Amino acid sequence: MFKIFIINFFVLTVVFISCSKKDFNSSSSIDSFSVNQTGSDLPYIKITTQNLILNEPKVMANMEIFEKGEKTFSSPIGIEYRGASSFRMSNKKSYGVETWDESGNDINLEIFDFPKEEDWILMGHVFRSPETIFDPSLMRHYIGYELYRNMGNYSSRSKFVELEIGNNTGAANYQGVYVFMEKLKRDSNRINIAKLKIDDNDTESITGGYILKIDKTSGSDVALENQSLEYYESNWQDDASYNEDISFRSNYDINGDSLQSLDPFGPPYHPFQYLETYFLYEYPKADEISLDQKAYIQNYINDFETALANENFSSDHREYLNYIDIDSFVDFFIINELTGNIDGYRLSTYLHKDRGEKLKMGPIWDLNIGYGNSDRLPFDDWIANYNTYVPNDAWLVPFWWQKFLQDPVFKTSLKTRWQELRANTLSVNTVLDLVEETSQYLIVNGAVERNYNKWSGIPVDYPGAINDIKTYLNDRLLWMDNKINQF
Repeated sequence: MFKIFIINFFVLTVVFISCSKKDFNSSSSIDSFSVNQTGSDLPYIKITTQNLILNEPKVMANMEIFEKGEKTFSSPIGIEYRGASSFRMSNKKSYGVETWDESGNDINLEIFDFPKEEDWILMGHVFRSPETIFDPSLMRHYIGYELYRNMGNYSSRSKFVELEIGNNTGAANYQGVYVFMEKLKRDSNRINIAKLKIDDNDTESITGGYILKIDKTSGSDVALENQSLEYYESNWQDDASYNEDISFRSNYDINGDSLQSLDPFGPPYHPFQYLETYFLYEYPKADEISLDQKAYIQNYINDFETALANENFSSDHREYLNYIDIDSFVDFFIINELTGNIDGYRLSTYLHKDRGEKLKMGPIWDLNIGYGNSDRLPFDDWIANYNTYVPNDAWLVPFWWQKFLQDPVFKTSLKTRWQELRANTLSVNTVLDLVEETSQYLIVNGAVERNYNKWSGIPVDYPGAINDIKTYLNDRLLWMDNKINQF
């Protein structure tokens, strides 16, 4: 983990004037940027708001995008802060954005070359005053998403931008380098599963589509609304406020044993929470899913887990394969292990099931404390073995992955896929070239310097940060070669 003393820190302030939804008819130009971005290829986003930005609900603003000095996009938006721990721990906040029309209604728009949609994210990087930078490279999310996409999976389309936020009186604050990305959601161009309406309860329709999430309960659509920012700065209890309206609990603990004797939905951080895995209803949303649909997806997960828990791997038959798409689980394992994603499997973890199909893992999400950035696990072990090293964490890895690593069928699938990827997509040169090209793009365009002038005030060893990522990925690839080729 990189630590620096942050000086000359400017706190983002926006002025509350009105809660009405209307366009601001902004006429910004490159001459009014908060920083000199002349000659840079990074898009520059200017957001102007009349309202204090909140965690919930979104407030009206206007977003303009400039590319090489030319305005290429302008639209009303709704904007709010996003994130749970990252919101509390970071001075450089992330934002959720919806594209709106002038009346404040959601509208699908194309931004950059991304397919039309309404939901977007401006992902910051965790800078905690006075001394911690989680991702000095600025690129951990981006690299992981690109690798996962190159493996043939959907991951959030992402683009580096620079961000400025101000109010309509002219006051504006440069916010530094951000990653503009797609919000994960059901969409033909994102998580491509069937639309499931609340009355789709017949035998065929009820089989999909679903998106589930293993995660904390705060910092998402199930979090409490209309609270002050001070509340969200310290709402640690809301991280584990599971209830039957928004979630369901696995019937098995992290060791694959029955949880029948422990009632679900206990108070936050109760003594046995570490044993539990909860699944949040991501799609359909908790207030749009029928009771029959809840029962269907709960039973499906339970049937899969029961089959897996009872497998003894003494034959070629695998009952659990009736429920899951093994290829998606293998790819999910590979990307989490390669990037050292210590939140993988247990937090920020998505699963989805399309109509008439099996359960799939993914997409990948949230890699800011990956790439060897934490000392919670040794370098030479699987991230899936997290529970061995951090047994008292409130969120631990479900038993699935330990079972998979004992299963010759899963390991054979993993070995075959790994060797295929290592021949091209995940070759050392391909992976390290992606890191180098990305870092050079940020350096040559002056974005790294401008970002750290804003957020540190002192020199940052950016080349050293990039070298650390390269070293980690190179060594991790070779370590995984050794482990997997022994299967």
